[in-house]
Amino acid sequence: MPPSEDTPVARPLPRHVGIIMDGNGRWAAARGLPRLEGHRRGAERLFEIVDACIDLGVGTLTVFAFSAENWKRPQDEVSGLFKLGEWLLRAHLARLHRRKVRLRVIGDVNSLPDFARAPLIEAVAASAAHEAFTLVVALNYGARQEAAQAARLLAEDVAAGRVRPEEVDWARFETKLDTHGLPDPDLIIRTSGEFRLSNFLLLQSAYAEIHIAKEYWPDFGREQLETAFRDYCGRERRFGMTGSQVQGAPPAS
Repeated sequence: MPPSEDTPVARPLPRHVGIIMDGNGRWAAARGLPRLEGHRRGAERLFEIVDACIDLGVGTLTVFAFSAENWKRPQDEVSGLFKLGEWLLRAHLARLHRRKVRLRVIGDVNSLPDFARAPLIEAVAASAAHEAFTLVVALNYGARQEAAQAARLLAEDVAAGRVRPEEVDWARFETKLDTHGLPDPDLIIRTSGEFRLSNFLLLQSAYAEIHIAKEYWPDFGREQLETAFRDYCGRERRFGMTGSQVQGAPPAS
């Protein structure tokens, strides 16, 4: 049973939070609005969640903005999503700079339309020196595609003699992932009540706690974020050990 919403958010909080921002289209449909309006409301919500994470002391937030599978959606929606993203980035860039947010993008950015890719690359470069908070946007991203690309890069190293096959381990493989240099996520949040990871950070989330929020993403605010953090802080993270080991108690005889 998660702690009550009246309970203060405890410590330690997750260092890295991943969010699958789900339910924008259903939020819009329930209100008789176009799907793109749901995406617009959802994008605006993201910046509020960034502020909340910074205020609470979280260091890194990774959000699933557009998956490698989302190209299957209607073309007008896909095009509208990229136009919306480009406009919102320009509108909120000064806000991110004020809060010293470093922007990072994971996924196949090269396949994005030029009008969306260019300002994104500029924003990443302009924020590179910021250290207060890291916002990672998973854009045209898929964890399976990421793993396949990492395997190809590592295979090239082996073929070139830079790495011996017996030297291939998780530490070396991880250096080829898009997320290299970031801590693994401690907490994955999915909104809209769906119970799946949908090809999001599959390898990095091996030991992440998972919180399912019933709200559609445009309705997920600071209150719901704090509820997720209370849930997280109430869990015992064992990483393969026993509860007694984690708590520092002597093992049972």
